[in-house]
Amino acid sequence: MSDTRKRILCVEDDRETAVLIAEELRDLGYEVELAYDGHQAFASILRDPPDLVLSDINMPVMSGFELLEKLVGLTSRFSEMPVIFLTALADRANELKGRQLGADDYVTKPIDYEILQTILTARLAGIARKAYWPQNVVLSDRESEILTWIARGKTSAEIASILGLTKRTIDFHADSARTKLGVATRTEAAVRAVAEKLIKT
Repeated sequence: MSDTRKRILCVEDDRETAVLIAEELRDLGYEVELAYDGHQAFASILRDPPDLVLSDINMPVMSGFELLEKLVGLTSRFSEMPVIFLTALADRANELKGRQLGADDYVTKPIDYEILQTILTARLAGIARKAYWPQNVVLSDRESEILTWIARGKTSAEIASILGLTKRTIDFHADSARTKLGVATRTEAAVRAVAEKLIKT
């Protein structure tokens, strides 16, 4: 951590949870401000932009998704400010939506603070959107097609049936796409391909 403490805006509608998260983040060396809904957070960001936004999704007045959409609409001002969702919504559909909207990361509750610290360090160091993504990735038409079906929750066997190919062929192209995208699993490959607008779901 540098001498200048990084400031995080934590957006969480459950006040008890918000206090606990803030305490943990302060113990990690961050300056923390709290907001209890997306509207309050948006006003705070406009008034005094933080170094990073850590936001819940399901909140009254304005959700985390709606907050991010409003920030993306002001890209020239906030394009370099990382936004991380911290949520109990662990399903793939919500993670895909968050990444499609432009979230830099998606962390599920209960919180593993060691993992969160690693993510915060990376995002605040500015190595997130650009350095973590392989540059100039070009997927073949078949790879794009297969990743699209993976993003929709289909297995290799199901995709093989849909496309009239063998499961081995599907696995080959899925693994090729995964390697190009520099990730460990096919699901991660699909998520990253969606986030980078290489495919549409």
